[in-house]
Amino acid sequence: MIRTLILAALAAGTSVSPVPLVAAPLPQQQDADTSNSPDDADAGTETVLGKEDRYQRMTVPVTIEGKGPFRFMIDTGSQATVITQTLSDKLQLKPVGTATVVGMASAEPVELVQLNGLEFAARVFDNISAPLLEERNVGADGIIGLDSLQDMRVLINFRDYTIAVDQSKSRYSNRGYEIVVRARRKLGRLIITDAMIDGVRTAVIIDTGAQSSVGNIALRDSLRSKNSVAVSAIDIHGNSMAGTQSVARSLKIGAMKLGNVPITFANSPAFDAMGLRDKPVMVLGMASLRLFDRIAIDFAREKVMFDLPSGSESTPA
Repeated sequence: MIRTLILAALAAGTSVSPVPLVAAPLPQQQDADTSNSPDDADAGTETVLGKEDRYQRMTVPVTIEGKGPFRFMIDTGSQATVITQTLSDKLQLKPVGTATVVGMASAEPVELVQLNGLEFAARVFDNISAPLLEERNVGADGIIGLDSLQDMRVLINFRDYTIAVDQSKSRYSNRGYEIVVRARRKLGRLIITDAMIDGVRTAVIIDTGAQSSVGNIALRDSLRSKNSVAVSAIDIHGNSMAGTQSVARSLKIGAMKLGNVPITFANSPAFDAMGLRDKPVMVLGMASLRLFDRIAIDFAREKVMFDLPSGSESTPA
């Protein structure tokens, strides 16, 4: 039986942002823990220096069976940990089967290889069946996907370009954030189900592997978007995805609000594969996520946490 794996990453594209993104907390914040305990200093947390790839996503150094370091992208929208064909050839990894990998624009069969001794942030992972993809489409040597991130917490600190990973065991690990939002799991991802985009209830997926934010056709039709422009983007297979882009006036997640959010709308097979075709849903990409000082995704506790940048507006944008 051939496995189906979803990699909802949008590597590159033509993007139009006519107005700047704005973030602000909403009045009467809820579910937030404002303790002054610094999250970055939790015992047992390993922090690595991140680096931007050419699409402004975050990559981290990893080693494989002691070799490296190699640059892998942290992708909270990818079901699988991925390695490029170039690196696999270099390490002489053995094939173990095939899988259908669903990207934002296409679904294609790919070869799987056995990956052992993958180490990052002082953790080692073995027995990974990793899809092989082309380096030019990944933008890095590989991808750290959800199969390596379950039961963990990933903190991306945009202030100092670090990524912290821990086992989400400390009772204090989620303190110090301005906005804490509960989410639910679906195919390994954490989905925020009660977000609002211009008054339309929308499911939001935090995707650190996507450059831009992408909404499905159901969201576009519900918003009745106007003043849209034609755009295109390249998915993880290198195939082009055509769509339209418009700017939402507001995106509300819990007690936080983003203003002027560019959204690309497309009929993507990734939404179909996730069972999210008929209800409004959006993948929130790095172009919007980088607006925050810190973002933490706690898979074990099913929470997503945000820190607004210092000096942000205290009233809605």
